Amino acid sequence: LSSLFSLCLTRRKTLQSAFSYSSFVVMDTMITDLVAEKSVAIFSKNSCCMSHSIKSLIRSFGANPTVYELDELPNGKQIERALLALGSKPSVPSVFIGQKLVGGSNEVMSLHLKGKLVPLLIQANAIWV
Repeated sequence: LSSLFSLCLTRRKTLQSAFSYSSFVVMDTMITDLVAEKSVAIFSKNSCCMSHSIKSLIRSFGANPTVYELDELPNGKQIERALLALGSKPSVPSVFIGQKLVGGSNEVMSLHLKGKLVPLLIQANAIWV
């Protein structure tokens, strides 16, 4: 009986791991699809002041980012979980430049202060100089 219980427990853990991996792949694909062919994509929430600041900063260079307001989207919670799984902590703002996750407000501001944000935007064809 003990070995049967152990076998069932092992199979359950394997199924949970497979489901978790499968869910991650689906969520990762969802994010990839949303940022595809976008020079700049920002995942944001209307209630987040840092999201507003980052959108304003990027727009101040003349970029026109695609903005996904997670609190307005029916699948916003799923997208938020996917962003967390990708390593974006906190989940918003999450900035993708040239289809690559740059990070949140700390990373974007750090790039800006180092003079590296504008070159990234130029490289992604988000702005022209």
